[in-house]
Amino acid sequence: MDSRLSARALVELLGFWRTSEPAYDALADGIRLLCLDNRIAPETALPAERELAVALGISRTTVAAAYRALRSTGHILSRQGSGSVTRPLGRTTAARWFDREGIDLQQASPPAWPGLPGVIAEVAASATALVSRSGYDILGHAGLRAAIAERCTRQGIPTIPEQIMVTNGAQHALNLIASTLLRRADRVLIETPTYPHAAETFRRSGSRLVGVPVEVGHGWDVDRAAQAFARTAPALAYLMPEFQNPTGRTMTASERTAFARAAHDSGSMLLVDDTISDLVIDAGERPAPLPAAIRVGSLAKSVWGGLRVGWIRADADVIRRLRAARASHDLGTPDLEQAVATRVMVRLDEILPQRSALLRAGRDALVAALGAAVPGWSVPQVHGGVALWVGLGAPLSSALVMDAARHGLHLSAGPRFAVDGGHERHLRIPFTAEPRELERAVDILAASWATVSADISHLEPGTPALSEALV
Repeated sequence: MDSRLSARALVELLGFWRTSEPAYDALADGIRLLCLDNRIAPETALPAERELAVALGISRTTVAAAYRALRSTGHILSRQGSGSVTRPLGRTTAARWFDREGIDLQQASPPAWPGLPGVIAEVAASATALVSRSGYDILGHAGLRAAIAERCTRQGIPTIPEQIMVTNGAQHALNLIASTLLRRADRVLIETPTYPHAAETFRRSGSRLVGVPVEVGHGWDVDRAAQAFARTAPALAYLMPEFQNPTGRTMTASERTAFARAAHDSGSMLLVDDTISDLVIDAGERPAPLPAAIRVGSLAKSVWGGLRVGWIRADADVIRRLRAARASHDLGTPDLEQAVATRVMVRLDEILPQRSALLRAGRDALVAALGAAVPGWSVPQVHGGVALWVGLGAPLSSALVMDAARHGLHLSAGPRFAVDGGHERHLRIPFTAEPRELERAVDILAASWATVSADISHLEPGTPALSEALV
């Protein structure tokens, strides 16, 4: 059965959607962006034309024209008697709206470590030994698990191989944890803004999300977190304490203590996402690791996104539960990738300084370019991670992303990272690309900002879109 989106909910998702384009084009683009960002899931029934027109304060003819434009690009399908329903988007569908050529900063993923091809060649040379095994390994290779456990121990988290399960990346780990350890209607405490695919995973498991704010300038709202733990007793709390995605913040020692205490008092499991924790740009003293029942990590950011190897670190009894449940999902991580990962793990002390230098060059170029081109924006100071969570000063993130995409720059709008809506005043800009590409991206952003910020003045006072924009 299709899920149904009310007119009120769609208006909240759209935020400031009016631009200097014809209204029906601007509305269609706003809905397309929500589909591409997965803020509107496939097979979702959109509001009836008349209902949406009333909610937006525009004519039904305008909504009808917007729906026709969406049908023409394959974003929605209209069924007689059932209204209009969003469709799953493939590359062809997306390309009919925006040419995907250009600068793609939707994925905050650095290029592959330059030494990786050599490691893959070494592993390929030993292919005879690899294929002598069965190829099915639910827990992961013993050597890789030992290497991961040894690295965890060096980072202040004493670990033995029996506490490690190798997965097909961190996202696979989150899906396995959610489907195994959570029950429908369980509450999950989660930062907002946050990594959107984690929020989607917990929602898909039937969990109810409880958002706790984290801000660039102020960090985690520990008072609200303590209240949320006490009031809702979440089954799980998902946190990214190191270079939090997207804000780039790192938890202070006192914030870690507050979360650990609140989770303990409420009987909640802490799930820490360590996928970005190794991406240190500026050396400095780091607080002790946040104690957690479960941790997930991967090599996607530190080595290459195409090396789909991650892991779960948990007590042995939790690993046993996950092992028992995993066979219904998949039968293990591919042997070839595990062999590559085993060789890479023992070279991380060599790899990470190179990644640090690459990310430092990108960050510094991006910060300098933003300061020169859009001095009114609030650009945070981050010491690691992969992106900046930039304050725009006005709720125009979605409109800015739409306009920039028409000029070949692809980003995710602030609301993509929200748990309960909002964040239209922020934009995540990854600094994982080459400095020159980032400088070109800022040129496009500055031009688009001039366009969308000027568009506010083109609206008549009192219109719903304008009222929303000026809040």
